[in-house]
Amino acid sequence: MSELIQPKVLKGFRDILPANEIQRSGLIEKITEVYRSFGFVPIDTPVLEYTEILLRKSNGETEKQVFRFEDNGGRDVAMRFDLTVPFARFTAEHFSEIYMPFKRYHIAKVWRGEKPQAGRYREFVQCDVDMVGSDSAAADFEILNVMKVALHSIDVDNVTIHVNHRGIFNRFLNKLAVLEKSEDILRSVDKLAKVGDEEVRKEIKEYTQDDTKTSLILEYISQKGDFLTVLNKLEEMAGGEDSDTKRMKDIYAMMKAAGIESTYILDPSITRGLDYYTGVVYETFLNDCPSIGSVCSGGRYDNLAGLYTKEKIPGVGMSIGLDRLIAGLEKLGITQKKGSYLDVEIFCQNMEHMVYYQKLASLLRAEKINVEVFPEAKKMNQQYNVTEAKSVPWGILVNNEELKNNKFTLKNLSTRQVYEGLDVKEAVKLIKG
Repeated sequence: MSELIQPKVLKGFRDILPANEIQRSGLIEKITEVYRSFGFVPIDTPVLEYTEILLRKSNGETEKQVFRFEDNGGRDVAMRFDLTVPFARFTAEHFSEIYMPFKRYHIAKVWRGEKPQAGRYREFVQCDVDMVGSDSAAADFEILNVMKVALHSIDVDNVTIHVNHRGIFNRFLNKLAVLEKSEDILRSVDKLAKVGDEEVRKEIKEYTQDDTKTSLILEYISQKGDFLTVLNKLEEMAGGEDSDTKRMKDIYAMMKAAGIESTYILDPSITRGLDYYTGVVYETFLNDCPSIGSVCSGGRYDNLAGLYTKEKIPGVGMSIGLDRLIAGLEKLGITQKKGSYLDVEIFCQNMEHMVYYQKLASLLRAEKINVEVFPEAKKMNQQYNVTEAKSVPWGILVNNEELKNNKFTLKNLSTRQVYEGLDVKEAVKLIKG
Protein backbone atom coordinates (compact mmCIF):
# COMPACT_ATOMS: atom_id res chain seq x y z
CA MET A 1 0.00 0.00 0.00
CA SER A 2 1.38 3.40 -0.97
CA GLU A 3 2.01 6.08 1.64
CA LEU A 4 -0.90 8.36 2.42
CA ILE A 5 -0.58 11.93 1.22
CA GLN A 6 -0.81 14.42 4.06
CA PRO A 7 -3.93 16.59 3.57
CA LYS A 8 -2.93 20.27 3.64
CA VAL A 9 -3.60 23.55 1.86
CA LEU A 10 -1.17 26.15 0.60
CA LYS A 11 -0.11 29.00 2.88
CA GLY A 12 -2.55 31.89 2.61
CA PHE A 13 -5.35 29.61 1.38
CA ARG A 14 -7.98 27.81 3.45
CA ASP A 15 -10.89 25.42 3.45
CA ILE A 16 -14.16 26.89 4.67
CA LEU A 17 -16.42 24.75 6.86
CA PRO A 18 -20.24 24.85 6.53
CA ALA A 19 -20.92 27.32 9.37
CA ASN A 20 -18.46 29.81 7.90
CA GLU A 21 -19.64 29.30 4.33
CA ILE A 22 -23.27 29.70 5.37
CA GLN A 23 -22.29 32.98 7.01
CA ARG A 24 -20.43 34.17 3.89
CA SER A 25 -23.21 33.10 1.55
CA GLY A 26 -25.77 34.90 3.69
CA LEU A 27 -23.77 38.12 3.62
CA ILE A 28 -23.29 37.84 -0.14
CA GLU A 29 -27.03 37.33 -0.66
CA LYS A 30 -27.86 40.48 1.31
CA ILE A 31 -25.17 42.55 -0.42
CA THR A 32 -26.33 41.29 -3.82
CA GLU A 33 -29.90 42.32 -3.05
CA VAL A 34 -28.73 45.87 -2.27
CA TYR A 35 -26.62 46.10 -5.44
CA ARG A 36 -29.61 45.01 -7.53
CA SER A 37 -31.86 47.54 -5.79
CA PHE A 38 -29.61 50.33 -7.11
CA GLY A 39 -29.85 49.02 -10.68
CA PHE A 40 -26.52 47.20 -10.91
CA VAL A 41 -26.46 44.08 -13.09
CA PRO A 42 -24.17 41.02 -12.77
CA ILE A 43 -21.28 40.07 -15.04
CA ASP A 44 -18.51 37.49 -14.81
CA THR A 45 -14.98 37.38 -16.18
CA PRO A 46 -12.37 34.60 -16.39
CA VAL A 47 -10.07 33.78 -13.50
CA LEU A 48 -7.14 33.78 -15.94
CA GLU A 49 -6.22 36.73 -18.15
CA TYR A 50 -3.27 37.46 -20.39
CA THR A 51 -0.59 38.94 -18.12
CA GLU A 52 -0.26 42.01 -20.33
CA ILE A 53 -3.95 42.74 -19.71
CA LEU A 54 -3.60 42.67 -15.92
CA LEU A 55 -0.20 44.31 -15.54
CA ARG A 56 -0.01 46.90 -18.30
CA LYS A 57 -0.86 49.68 -15.85
CA SER A 58 0.67 48.61 -12.58
CA ASN A 59 3.64 49.26 -10.37
CA GLY A 60 6.30 46.78 -9.38
CA GLU A 61 4.48 45.82 -6.17
CA THR A 62 1.51 44.42 -8.11
CA GLU A 63 3.80 42.35 -10.31
CA LYS A 64 5.36 40.81 -7.21
CA GLN A 65 1.94 39.75 -5.90
CA VAL A 66 0.32 38.33 -9.02
CA PHE A 67 0.11 34.56 -9.57
CA ARG A 68 1.70 34.30 -13.03
CA PHE A 69 2.74 31.33 -15.15
CA GLU A 70 3.05 29.97 -18.67
CA ASP A 71 0.12 27.76 -19.69
CA ASN A 72 0.28 24.59 -21.79
CA GLY A 73 0.03 26.67 -24.95
CA GLY A 74 3.06 28.75 -24.02
CA ARG A 75 0.94 31.84 -23.21
CA ASP A 76 1.97 34.25 -20.42
CA VAL A 77 -1.10 34.26 -18.15
CA ALA A 78 -1.99 35.41 -14.64
CA MET A 79 -4.81 35.03 -12.13
CA ARG A 80 -6.84 38.17 -11.59
CA PHE A 81 -5.70 40.15 -8.51
CA ASP A 82 -8.80 42.35 -8.44
CA LEU A 83 -12.09 42.67 -10.35
CA THR A 84 -11.57 46.23 -11.61
CA VAL A 85 -8.87 45.65 -14.24
CA PRO A 86 -10.74 42.67 -15.78
CA PHE A 87 -13.84 44.90 -15.83
CA ALA A 88 -11.89 47.54 -17.76
CA ARG A 89 -10.93 44.90 -20.34
CA PHE A 90 -14.54 43.64 -20.38
CA THR A 91 -15.87 47.17 -21.01
CA ALA A 92 -13.49 47.75 -23.91
CA GLU A 93 -14.17 44.35 -25.46
CA HIS A 94 -17.96 44.60 -25.18
CA PHE A 95 -18.34 48.35 -25.64
CA SER A 96 -20.76 47.98 -28.57
CA GLU A 97 -22.92 45.50 -26.61
CA ILE A 98 -23.51 47.51 -23.43
CA TYR A 99 -25.30 50.80 -22.77
CA MET A 100 -23.90 53.86 -21.01
CA PRO A 101 -23.84 54.55 -18.19
CA PHE A 102 -23.28 50.87 -17.44
CA LYS A 103 -23.68 49.69 -13.85
CA ARG A 104 -22.30 46.28 -12.99
CA TYR A 105 -21.71 44.21 -9.90
CA HIS A 106 -19.31 41.30 -9.65
CA ILE A 107 -18.83 39.14 -6.56
CA ALA A 108 -16.01 36.64 -6.97
CA LYS A 109 -12.63 35.39 -5.77
CA VAL A 110 -9.34 37.10 -6.57
CA TRP A 111 -5.76 36.05 -5.85
CA ARG A 112 -2.73 37.93 -4.54
CA GLY A 113 0.57 36.45 -3.45
CA GLU A 114 1.03 38.84 -0.53
CA LYS A 115 2.04 37.99 3.03
CA PRO A 116 -0.90 36.39 4.89
CA GLN A 117 -2.02 38.13 8.09
CA ALA A 118 -5.20 38.76 10.10
CA GLY A 119 -8.04 39.24 7.64
CA ARG A 120 -5.70 39.06 4.65
CA TYR A 121 -5.43 35.90 2.56
CA ARG A 122 -3.99 35.01 -0.83
CA GLU A 123 -7.42 33.93 -2.04
CA PHE A 124 -10.36 36.11 -1.05
CA VAL A 125 -13.76 37.39 -2.13
CA GLN A 126 -14.44 40.90 -3.41
CA CYS A 127 -17.93 42.37 -3.77
CA ASP A 128 -17.60 45.04 -6.47
CA VAL A 129 -19.90 47.62 -8.01
CA ASP A 130 -18.87 50.07 -10.74
CA MET A 131 -20.60 52.66 -12.88
CA VAL A 132 -18.86 53.55 -16.14
CA GLY A 133 -19.83 56.13 -18.74
CA SER A 134 -20.67 58.97 -16.34
CA ASP A 135 -18.39 61.57 -14.78
CA SER A 136 -20.85 63.24 -12.45
CA ALA A 137 -21.18 64.01 -8.76
CA ALA A 138 -24.38 61.93 -8.80
CA ALA A 139 -22.43 58.84 -9.92
CA ASP A 140 -19.80 59.41 -7.21
CA PHE A 141 -22.51 59.84 -4.59
CA GLU A 142 -24.36 56.70 -5.70
CA ILE A 143 -21.30 54.54 -5.12
CA LEU A 144 -20.72 56.13 -1.70
CA ASN A 145 -24.40 55.60 -0.90
CA VAL A 146 -24.48 51.95 -1.98
CA MET A 147 -21.44 51.33 0.25
CA LYS A 148 -23.35 52.47 3.32
CA VAL A 149 -26.60 50.71 2.38
CA ALA A 150 -24.81 47.42 1.62
CA LEU A 151 -22.97 47.48 4.94
CA HIS A 152 -26.20 48.36 6.76
CA SER A 153 -27.91 45.36 5.13
CA ILE A 154 -25.47 43.05 6.93
CA ASP A 155 -25.82 44.94 10.23
CA VAL A 156 -22.47 46.73 9.92
CA ASP A 157 -23.35 50.28 10.94
CA ASN A 158 -20.59 51.33 13.30
CA VAL A 159 -18.28 52.38 10.47
CA THR A 160 -16.70 55.56 9.17
CA ILE A 161 -16.16 56.10 5.45
CA HIS A 162 -13.08 58.28 4.80
CA VAL A 163 -13.36 60.31 1.59
CA ASN A 164 -10.80 62.37 -0.30
CA HIS A 165 -10.27 63.87 -3.76
CA ARG A 166 -6.93 63.30 -5.44
CA GLY A 167 -7.46 66.36 -7.64
CA ILE A 168 -7.41 68.78 -4.69
CA PHE A 169 -4.20 67.22 -3.40
CA ASN A 170 -2.56 67.47 -6.82
CA ARG A 171 -3.52 71.14 -7.12
CA PHE A 172 -1.96 71.72 -3.73
CA LEU A 173 1.24 69.93 -4.79
CA ASN A 174 1.28 71.95 -8.00
CA LYS A 175 1.06 75.14 -5.94
CA LEU A 176 4.13 73.93 -4.03
CA ALA A 177 5.89 73.20 -7.36
CA VAL A 178 6.32 69.49 -6.55
CA LEU A 179 3.59 68.04 -8.79
CA GLU A 180 6.13 65.96 -10.73
CA LYS A 181 6.74 64.08 -7.47
CA SER A 182 3.01 63.58 -6.89
CA GLU A 183 2.97 59.79 -7.17
CA ASP A 184 5.96 59.35 -4.86
CA ILE A 185 4.51 61.73 -2.27
CA LEU A 186 1.08 60.09 -2.43
CA ARG A 187 2.69 56.68 -1.97
CA SER A 188 4.46 57.96 1.14
CA VAL A 189 1.24 59.49 2.52
CA ASP A 190 -0.49 56.16 1.98
CA LYS A 191 1.90 54.64 4.54
CA LEU A 192 0.94 57.12 7.28
CA ALA A 193 -1.14 54.72 9.38
CA LYS A 194 1.53 52.01 9.17
CA VAL A 195 4.78 53.93 9.74
CA GLY A 196 3.74 57.18 11.47
CA ASP A 197 4.34 60.90 10.96
CA GLU A 198 8.12 60.99 11.35
CA GLU A 199 8.84 58.28 8.80
CA VAL A 200 6.44 59.87 6.32
CA ARG A 201 8.04 63.28 6.92
CA LYS A 202 11.46 61.80 6.21
CA GLU A 203 10.27 60.22 2.93
CA ILE A 204 8.47 63.35 1.73
CA LYS A 205 11.54 65.48 2.50
CA GLU A 206 13.51 63.30 0.09
CA TYR A 207 11.11 64.28 -2.69
CA THR A 208 10.62 67.98 -1.85
CA GLN A 209 14.16 68.74 -0.65
CA ASP A 210 12.52 71.50 1.39
CA ASP A 211 11.49 71.60 5.07
CA THR A 212 8.77 74.21 4.58
CA LYS A 213 7.09 72.33 1.73
CA THR A 214 7.32 69.08 3.69
CA SER A 215 5.67 70.70 6.72
CA LEU A 216 2.91 72.15 4.54
CA ILE A 217 2.19 68.72 3.03
CA LEU A 218 1.99 67.19 6.51
CA GLU A 219 -0.30 70.03 7.59
CA TYR A 220 -2.52 69.37 4.57
CA ILE A 221 -2.94 65.64 5.21
CA SER A 222 -3.54 66.12 8.94
CA GLN A 223 -6.62 68.35 8.60
CA LYS A 224 -9.48 67.12 10.77
CA GLY A 225 -12.99 68.31 11.60
CA ASP A 226 -16.44 68.25 10.07
CA PHE A 227 -16.66 67.62 6.33
CA LEU A 228 -17.22 71.19 5.10
CA THR A 229 -14.71 72.75 7.52
CA VAL A 230 -11.96 70.44 6.25
CA LEU A 231 -13.05 70.97 2.63
CA ASN A 232 -12.89 74.77 2.98
CA LYS A 233 -9.39 74.52 4.48
CA LEU A 234 -8.15 72.20 1.71
CA GLU A 235 -9.70 74.50 -0.89
CA GLU A 236 -7.82 77.44 0.61
CA MET A 237 -4.53 75.53 0.73
CA ALA A 238 -4.95 74.37 -2.89
CA GLY A 239 -5.53 77.90 -4.21
CA GLY A 240 -9.30 78.33 -4.24
CA GLU A 241 -12.38 76.60 -5.62
CA ASP A 242 -12.07 74.43 -8.71
CA SER A 243 -14.00 71.54 -10.24
CA ASP A 244 -12.60 69.14 -7.61
CA THR A 245 -13.79 71.09 -4.56
CA LYS A 246 -17.09 71.87 -6.33
CA ARG A 247 -17.52 68.10 -6.87
CA MET A 248 -16.98 67.41 -3.18
CA LYS A 249 -19.49 70.11 -2.18
CA ASP A 250 -22.09 68.59 -4.51
CA ILE A 251 -21.47 65.10 -3.12
CA TYR A 252 -21.80 66.37 0.45
CA ALA A 253 -25.07 68.14 -0.39
CA MET A 254 -26.47 64.80 -1.64
CA MET A 255 -25.23 63.02 1.50
CA LYS A 256 -26.96 65.62 3.65
CA ALA A 257 -30.18 65.40 1.63
CA ALA A 258 -30.16 61.61 2.10
CA GLY A 259 -29.52 62.00 5.84
CA ILE A 260 -26.34 59.92 5.77
CA GLU A 261 -23.64 62.59 6.07
CA SER A 262 -22.60 61.56 9.60
CA THR A 263 -21.08 58.31 8.24
CA TYR A 264 -18.52 60.16 6.08
CA ILE A 265 -15.49 62.27 6.94
CA LEU A 266 -13.19 64.15 4.60
CA ASP A 267 -9.74 62.68 5.19
CA PRO A 268 -6.94 64.22 3.05
CA SER A 269 -4.52 61.42 4.03
CA ILE A 270 -6.49 58.87 1.96
CA THR A 271 -4.71 58.35 -1.37
CA ARG A 272 -5.10 54.68 -2.47
CA GLY A 273 -4.96 53.12 -5.93
CA LEU A 274 -2.15 55.17 -7.43
CA ASP A 275 -2.24 53.00 -10.54
CA TYR A 276 -5.62 54.21 -11.71
CA TYR A 277 -7.69 56.35 -9.32
CA THR A 278 -7.80 60.00 -10.35
CA GLY A 279 -10.65 61.72 -8.48
CA VAL A 280 -12.72 60.88 -5.41
CA VAL A 281 -11.25 58.02 -3.34
CA TYR A 282 -12.52 56.38 -0.17
CA GLU A 283 -11.83 53.75 2.47
CA THR A 284 -14.10 52.32 5.17
CA PHE A 285 -13.05 51.39 8.69
CA LEU A 286 -14.80 49.54 11.50
CA ASN A 287 -14.89 52.09 14.34
CA ASP A 288 -14.28 49.42 17.00
CA CYS A 289 -11.57 47.61 15.04
CA PRO A 290 -9.61 50.05 12.85
CA SER A 291 -6.51 47.84 13.05
CA ILE A 292 -8.07 45.35 10.62
CA GLY A 293 -7.70 47.97 7.88
CA SER A 294 -10.14 49.17 5.26
CA VAL A 295 -13.04 46.76 4.69
CA CYS A 296 -14.55 48.65 1.74
CA SER A 297 -12.78 51.01 -0.63
CA GLY A 298 -12.79 52.47 -4.11
CA GLY A 299 -12.78 55.65 -6.13
CA ARG A 300 -13.07 57.39 -9.49
CA TYR A 301 -10.90 56.58 -12.48
CA ASP A 302 -10.98 58.88 -15.51
CA ASN A 303 -10.19 56.39 -18.22
CA LEU A 304 -9.05 52.99 -17.00
CA ALA A 305 -10.44 51.28 -20.10
CA GLY A 306 -8.26 53.61 -22.18
CA LEU A 307 -5.57 50.95 -21.93
CA TYR A 308 -7.69 48.77 -24.20
CA THR A 309 -9.83 51.14 -26.29
CA LYS A 310 -9.68 54.61 -27.87
CA GLU A 311 -13.08 55.36 -26.34
CA LYS A 312 -12.75 57.50 -23.22
CA ILE A 313 -14.85 55.84 -20.53
CA PRO A 314 -14.91 57.47 -17.09
CA GLY A 315 -15.87 55.29 -14.16
CA VAL A 316 -16.31 55.07 -10.43
CA GLY A 317 -16.60 52.01 -8.21
CA MET A 318 -16.00 50.32 -4.90
CA SER A 319 -15.29 46.91 -3.44
CA ILE A 320 -16.21 45.28 -0.14
CA GLY A 321 -13.41 42.97 1.01
CA LEU A 322 -15.66 40.27 2.41
CA ASP A 323 -13.02 38.13 4.12
CA ARG A 324 -11.37 41.07 5.85
CA LEU A 325 -14.77 42.38 6.93
CA ILE A 326 -15.67 38.99 8.44
CA ALA A 327 -12.29 38.83 10.19
CA GLY A 328 -13.03 42.21 11.75
CA LEU A 329 -16.51 41.17 12.85
CA GLU A 330 -15.13 37.94 14.35
CA LYS A 331 -12.52 39.93 16.24
CA LEU A 332 -15.32 42.07 17.66
CA GLY A 333 -17.33 38.95 18.54
CA ILE A 334 -20.42 40.04 16.62
CA THR A 335 -20.67 37.34 13.98
CA GLN A 336 -23.55 34.89 13.87
CA LYS A 337 -23.03 31.37 12.60
CA LYS A 338 -25.30 28.42 12.08
CA GLY A 339 -24.60 24.91 10.95
CA SER A 340 -27.28 24.52 8.28
CA TYR A 341 -30.27 26.11 6.57
CA LEU A 342 -32.69 23.61 8.11
CA ASP A 343 -35.88 24.54 9.94
CA VAL A 344 -36.81 20.99 10.97
CA GLU A 345 -35.19 17.63 11.60
CA ILE A 346 -37.44 14.59 11.41
CA PHE A 347 -35.92 12.10 13.84
CA CYS A 348 -35.75 8.47 12.82
CA GLN A 349 -37.13 6.42 15.71
CA ASN A 350 -38.00 3.39 13.62
CA MET A 351 -36.69 2.44 10.18
CA GLU A 352 -40.06 0.83 9.43
CA HIS A 353 -41.59 4.32 9.49
CA MET A 354 -39.12 5.78 6.95
CA VAL A 355 -41.74 5.96 4.16
CA TYR A 356 -43.96 8.10 6.38
CA TYR A 357 -41.02 10.31 7.41
CA GLN A 358 -40.19 11.00 3.77
CA LYS A 359 -43.82 11.72 2.93
CA LEU A 360 -44.02 14.16 5.83
CA ALA A 361 -40.79 15.86 4.72
CA SER A 362 -42.21 16.35 1.21
CA LEU A 363 -45.39 17.90 2.59
CA LEU A 364 -43.38 20.34 4.72
CA ARG A 365 -41.08 21.30 1.82
CA ALA A 366 -44.21 22.12 -0.21
CA GLU A 367 -44.95 24.66 2.53
CA LYS A 368 -41.46 26.23 2.10
CA ILE A 369 -40.08 24.56 5.23
CA ASN A 370 -36.45 23.41 5.05
CA VAL A 371 -36.46 19.87 6.41
CA GLU A 372 -34.44 16.70 6.40
CA VAL A 373 -35.01 13.18 7.65
CA PHE A 374 -32.35 11.57 9.81
CA PRO A 375 -31.38 8.57 7.63
CA GLU A 376 -30.81 5.93 10.32
CA ALA A 377 -32.44 4.86 13.59
CA LYS A 378 -29.45 5.74 15.75
CA LYS A 379 -29.70 6.40 19.46
CA MET A 380 -31.72 9.55 20.10
CA ASN A 381 -28.89 11.34 21.89
CA GLN A 382 -26.72 10.86 18.79
CA GLN A 383 -29.46 12.27 16.58
CA TYR A 384 -29.93 15.22 18.92
CA ASN A 385 -26.18 15.94 18.93
CA VAL A 386 -26.03 16.05 15.13
CA THR A 387 -29.12 18.25 14.98
CA GLU A 388 -27.65 20.65 17.54
CA ALA A 389 -24.44 20.90 15.52
CA LYS A 390 -26.55 21.93 12.52
CA SER A 391 -28.40 24.60 14.56
CA VAL A 392 -31.80 23.14 13.66
CA PRO A 393 -34.53 24.92 15.68
CA TRP A 394 -37.32 22.29 15.45
CA GLY A 395 -37.56 18.51 15.66
CA ILE A 396 -40.35 16.09 14.73
CA LEU A 397 -40.99 12.79 16.48
CA VAL A 398 -43.66 10.24 15.59
CA ASN A 399 -45.04 7.57 17.94
CA ASN A 400 -47.11 4.58 16.85
CA GLU A 401 -50.43 6.09 17.96
CA GLU A 402 -49.81 9.34 16.11
CA LEU A 403 -48.72 7.46 13.00
CA LYS A 404 -52.14 5.77 12.77
CA ASN A 405 -53.80 9.22 12.61
CA ASN A 406 -51.23 10.96 10.35
CA LYS A 407 -50.19 13.10 13.31
CA PHE A 408 -46.83 13.83 14.92
CA THR A 409 -45.08 15.70 17.74
CA LEU A 410 -43.24 18.98 17.13
CA LYS A 411 -40.48 19.93 19.56
CA ASN A 412 -38.78 23.31 19.96
CA LEU A 413 -35.18 22.14 20.35
CA SER A 414 -34.14 25.35 22.11
CA THR A 415 -36.91 25.70 24.71
CA ARG A 416 -37.72 21.95 24.82
CA GLN A 417 -41.42 22.81 24.50
CA VAL A 418 -43.44 19.96 22.97
CA TYR A 419 -46.58 20.15 20.81
CA GLU A 420 -48.27 16.77 20.43
CA GLY A 421 -50.80 15.43 17.93
CA LEU A 422 -50.23 18.02 15.18
CA ASP A 423 -50.98 17.87 11.49
CA VAL A 424 -48.87 19.59 8.80
CA LYS A 425 -50.83 22.87 8.74
CA GLU A 426 -50.67 23.22 12.52
CA ALA A 427 -46.94 22.52 12.53
CA VAL A 428 -46.23 24.99 9.71
CA LYS A 429 -48.05 27.73 11.62
CA LEU A 430 -45.85 27.15 14.69
CA ILE A 431 -42.60 26.86 12.72
CA LYS A 432 -43.20 30.02 10.72
CA GLY A 433 -44.28 31.84 13.88
